[in-house]
Amino acid sequence: MKRVLLSLCILANFTGCSKEKEEKEEVIKLVVTSPLTTDTTITKEYVAQIHSIQHIEMRALEKGYLQKIFVDEGQTVHKGQSMFQIMPMVYQADLKKSQAEANYVGIEYRTTKSLADSNIVSKNELALARAKYDKAKADVSLANTHLQFTTIKAPFDGIMDHFQGRLGSLVDEGDLLTTLSDNSKMWVYFNVPEAEYLTYKSMAKADRQTEVGLKMANNEVFKFPGVVQTIEADFNNETGNIAFRATFPNPNALLRNGETGNVLMTVPLKHVLLIPQKATFEILEKKYVYTVDKNKVVHQREITIGSEMPDLYVITKGLTGNEKILLEGLRKVQDGDKIDFTYEAPRTVLPKLKVYSE
Repeated sequence: MKRVLLSLCILANFTGCSKEKEEKEEVIKLVVTSPLTTDTTITKEYVAQIHSIQHIEMRALEKGYLQKIFVDEGQTVHKGQSMFQIMPMVYQADLKKSQAEANYVGIEYRTTKSLADSNIVSKNELALARAKYDKAKADVSLANTHLQFTTIKAPFDGIMDHFQGRLGSLVDEGDLLTTLSDNSKMWVYFNVPEAEYLTYKSMAKADRQTEVGLKMANNEVFKFPGVVQTIEADFNNETGNIAFRATFPNPNALLRNGETGNVLMTVPLKHVLLIPQKATFEILEKKYVYTVDKNKVVHQREITIGSEMPDLYVITKGLTGNEKILLEGLRKVQDGDKIDFTYEAPRTVLPKLKVYSE
């Protein structure tokens, strides 16, 4: 009987030790931190359309056959350089005819003036002769203008686009010949939501323009920064956006009219909460963190993210600056678990952050 009692005691002690051991094993030791309240900046990206500072259509000013093309597609041309020649013979003939008529009327005018000076003809006849002579000279000027229009010259330095008309083809007045782009500077248009526009206006300094960057289609950042120079007058009622225009220098002619990209604008944020991205998890497209209360129990908490930074989130709702959140081991716990933890200050945690999968 004593042997049985002894066995029961040993069993009871062993069971008690096992339970105590299990309880100890259930307490998980993890790393905990807090949100950081600070002033910072974020870089916002806006889809952009890139346009030449000048982009015009070159059209025929007179009707005729395209006699000469002095340039080639894609060529850089300079202001005043001849680009196209429309067959000028008809307009040359009109000019000679107008000049001959002006010479004839000029002789008549000078004869009438001589007679008027001798009081042989009236002043009205002299005035009529003078009017005919002025009209004849105007016809010469007009004919000369038409002749000059047969040679189409570049109005500014720029790059040619492809030809719309070919050598020898008949063109009418107003027909498109090509387009010309001045790419020395580029206008980059992008749309900003109303709330971000208000933030921009409240933060922008009146004494200087806001500098922005440009991410090109290959995800490389254009090495020359631009400045925001213009904001349109009205918001788009359908989208709630307003158009900004930034001007970028283009000394290497890398940017071309019609390209796309993303404008990068640095926006200051005042007194915001930052937490590490790796301290969050997602359920049905909503973001959560585990908060840790004074009893070391974790609680699942939904949060609202205002902005995203490399390895960090800006929190607008769901947390306060003095709360503790679980930094590591999110997959090792569940809502209501009790943990043991070591606390790391956020200013110690943030500099060594790197998002990773546990």
